[in-house]
Amino acid sequence: MKFLLALPLPLHLPALPRLASLALAFVCALAVTSPAARGQNGRMSTAQPPIVIAHRGASGYRPEHTLEAYRLAIEMGADFIEPDLVATRDGHLVARHEPNITLTTDVAQRPEFAARRTTKTIDGQQETGWFTTDFTLAELRTLRAVQPREYRSKQYDGQFGVPTLEEIIGLAQRESRARGRTIGIYPETKHPAWHRAEGLALEPPLLEALERAGWNRRESPVYVQSFEAGNLQWLRTRTPLRLVQLLPADAVVDFAAIAAYADAVGPDKQLVAGTRFIELAHAAGLAVHAWTFRNEPLHLAERYAGDPKAEYAEYFALGIDGVFSDFTDTAVAARAEFSAAGK
Repeated sequence: MKFLLALPLPLHLPALPRLASLALAFVCALAVTSPAARGQNGRMSTAQPPIVIAHRGASGYRPEHTLEAYRLAIEMGADFIEPDLVATRDGHLVARHEPNITLTTDVAQRPEFAARRTTKTIDGQQETGWFTTDFTLAELRTLRAVQPREYRSKQYDGQFGVPTLEEIIGLAQRESRARGRTIGIYPETKHPAWHRAEGLALEPPLLEALERAGWNRRESPVYVQSFEAGNLQWLRTRTPLRLVQLLPADAVVDFAAIAAYADAVGPDKQLVAGTRFIELAHAAGLAVHAWTFRNEPLHLAERYAGDPKAEYAEYFALGIDGVFSDFTDTAVAARAEFSAAGK
C-alpha cells in the first residue's frame, strides 16, 4: 500500500529574533541526520507504552480548551494536554479550536460585541461569526467557554474563561512538579497561513513562549502539530522541538518526504485500521499519534459493540505510539488493561 502527501511550498515567514539557546550547529546537524538516527533520539520508542494526549483537555467532560478541562485531564493521567492555538488582535496566542469562537464561547449572547459579527474566508471556506483576530486579549477574557457538542453536558457552560498559551504551559509545569511526573503540551498551530496573511503569524510567539518557559530543547515535553506542511518546514529550520504532520482521512502520504521535516504523523484514525500505515510510518522513522478517540456510541464502529476500550485495544495492538482522546480516563484505563494483559 502506498501513501502519498502532496506538500505545499514552504511558507516565507518573517525571520524570528535569534533564540539564544538554539545553536545553529544543532540545526545543521539535524538537517543531515537520517530519519532512522533521529528515531533513536526520542522520536519513537517501542519499549514505551503509547502516550495519551488529552484532546482539547478532558473535553468529553468540560468545555474544551479551558484550564479546567486541561487540569481534569491531568488528574485523569494524561501525558500531554493539547491546546489549539489561534491569535488575538493584539498578537497573543489563546486556546480555541478555531478562530471563529461562535460555538465555543458565549460571545453571541454578548450585546456589547454584536457589531463584531462578520464573515471571513479561512482556507477557502466562508464563515460567519465572531473571530479571535477581531478581539484583544482583554476583551476575550470577558467571554466564557461553552460546550459546542449538543450531545454533551452543558453543566459547566459559562463558568470558565479562554486561556493563553502561557497559562497552559504554566499549568503543565506546576502540575508536573506537584505530581512528580512530566506533563507535556501538544499545541496545534491552527490555520497558520491564514494567520500570517492577517499579520498575526503564530510561529514566532509560540517559539518565544516556549523559550521563556525553558521548553525549547529536543527533549522538552513538547510536540508541535499542524495540518500545513509549510509552517512545519519553517519551524524545522528554527527549533529542535518535535514536529507532527497532521493528516486528514483522505490524505495521500509520502512518509519519506514527511520524515525530512517532521518527527511524527498525526493521522485520522481511519487511515490506520486495516492498513500498513503504522508499519510504513515506523519504517520511515515516524511515530504515529492517531485522532480522535471518543466514548459516545455515534463515534464507535459497529465492531466495538459500544465499548470504547475495545477500540483502543485494537489500535494498541497495531503498535500505535499515541492517541488523542476526549476521554482521558478511558484512554488511560484501556492502556493499563492492555499492558496488564501482556499484549
